[in-house]
Amino acid sequence: MPVSMFRAVATTSLFGLLAILQPACSKTEAPGKPPLPQGALTLAVDASDVARKLLHARETMPAIAGPMTIVYPEWLPGEHAPTGPITDLVGLKISAAGKPIAWTRDLVDMYAFHLDVPGGVQSIDLSFDFLSASSTAGFSSAASATPHLAVITWNQLLLYPQGARTDDVRIDASLRLPAGWRYGTSLKTSSATPDRLTFEQVSLTTLVDSPVLAGEFFLPVSLDASSRPVEIDLAADSAASLEIPRDLTNKLKRLVAEADALFGARHFDQYHFLLSLSDHVAHFGLEHHQSNDSRVNERAVVEESPVVGVIAHEYVHSWNGKFRRPAGLATSDFQQPMRTDLLWVYEGLTHYLGYVLAARSGVWSEQYYRDRLAQIAAHLDRLPGREWRSLADVAVSAQLLYSAPQEWESLRRGTDFYDEGWLIWLDADTMIRQLTNGKKSLDDFCRSFFGGTSGSPAVKPYTVDDLISALNDVAPYDWKTFLGSRLTATGPHAPLDGVTRSGWQLVFTDVPNEQLRLLERGEWKRSDVSNSIGLIVHDDGLIIDAVVGSPAFAAGIGPGMKLVTVNGQKWSPQVLRAAILASGKAKTPLALSILNQPLTKTVNVDYHGGLREPHLERVASTPDQLHDIIAARVQ
Repeated sequence: MPVSMFRAVATTSLFGLLAILQPACSKTEAPGKPPLPQGALTLAVDASDVARKLLHARETMPAIAGPMTIVYPEWLPGEHAPTGPITDLVGLKISAAGKPIAWTRDLVDMYAFHLDVPGGVQSIDLSFDFLSASSTAGFSSAASATPHLAVITWNQLLLYPQGARTDDVRIDASLRLPAGWRYGTSLKTSSATPDRLTFEQVSLTTLVDSPVLAGEFFLPVSLDASSRPVEIDLAADSAASLEIPRDLTNKLKRLVAEADALFGARHFDQYHFLLSLSDHVAHFGLEHHQSNDSRVNERAVVEESPVVGVIAHEYVHSWNGKFRRPAGLATSDFQQPMRTDLLWVYEGLTHYLGYVLAARSGVWSEQYYRDRLAQIAAHLDRLPGREWRSLADVAVSAQLLYSAPQEWESLRRGTDFYDEGWLIWLDADTMIRQLTNGKKSLDDFCRSFFGGTSGSPAVKPYTVDDLISALNDVAPYDWKTFLGSRLTATGPHAPLDGVTRSGWQLVFTDVPNEQLRLLERGEWKRSDVSNSIGLIVHDDGLIIDAVVGSPAFAAGIGPGMKLVTVNGQKWSPQVLRAAILASGKAKTPLALSILNQPLTKTVNVDYHGGLREPHLERVASTPDQLHDIIAARVQ
């Protein structure tokens, strides 16, 4: 590595790991804290009006006479940020024995409400509505419902006593759905009537960790019928979108079997892949211990699109993130700030393992896996933001970066601990194989660190020292330096040692990259020509990013401008790519008509390098470790 990559940490021993990667400490409770009320909460949710994106909640909460503070969940597991959608809670009314109780919001903590409970009162009643969003920006608080389906996310629909450990709070929950709708969830149903579902009592932690997917067009498919069963529950905006090909069903069954081979144990009683198929909800995946909330475009299953691979990432989280969890993310309630410094493990390792499983199971083709790896390697290797910002700082800043705008992301850096984590853990996997002459791999680490004995959901926190110790048990090495150098370095290039050690190298040709075409035609609707002229353009022509140092940046183009024409032709992804392809033989620069409100002008981009699409190319006379890594383990 160049010396410049270490300049930011030159005065810190062992690359600053001990300073950067310490486990979090929970908030201490204030002295003189009033006693917490005992007994279970009851929560009744009415989702029959969900087509209008309006949910109704009624809650009964044990109380003790005197001052009381109740809170709305703020820091949500898996979202790594204070994303609780408090602004969408409306109409809050509190009463006891039919008499209203006044409340006031805390002057500093917007998620806390203060009230005085009258003498003799043992419980209070709360009623409020929740406004389900229409915008597709965000995590679970983004668009989650259409007239045909809905994801019920419990943390949006309840409050609980301040200071209570969520493991200790018990809740009896019930749910009313639109007539005729079916549902899937990891919660156990105690009773069901035509107008209400009642679930078995669980802890607040478990309830929030167990969303419900419901829909008019709904299909459950068993993937494993063992004593710890696994199924996929699909809800779509049309019946036709539920026609899952048999080949894809078999691949999903292999995904479950490949995860068993990788980890060697299941830490759940049952598991539900909750998959929303819609063009009108936010598209993302969110992990839970016994389920995942994944959302893709409506035709994704029918077309066997690679975007379905998101469920492999979320499935891995049942082991990495839910069972084994960084200590800084293992908080006692939903109000405690989380420390996200180990997201390069929580998300980065999950990114690596999830897509290894997608390839091993056949959900992804080997070619698509390589093209996606090539795309992220190329993107990260020319990221100007890495000149000033380390991956460690990106992880620590996750709560800010998740909500940061896309514009200038290459200079700011986004939440790229996912993609760079993929590179780091590929590096570690190939290093283990090299150190042990192919006798061991990261699979051995996964079985020892995440495996053990099958059982019901539990949380086993870890620190960076635990991680390094487990790696050393598999293959003795200076893993602290290995990881530290990659986490705290700044400099112009991404850690591509794992790619080259696996027997491949990053190259650029004019052959289309499958991942870039998927981004272009899929839900992202973005044309990425950053490897040639340095632009990422939305399908409406809006420029999302202009990479600092690129030909487009040198010509004065920046995010927020709009591309109108290319060499006199109306802009489209195809027109832009064709012009860039022809630039290799052209003597004149590319002429781009750019709207920068209120002015439109022609900008000449002096580029003659042709189309540069990233790919992996085999390095002759070296072992193909990448093929070995993604080869199926289960026949």
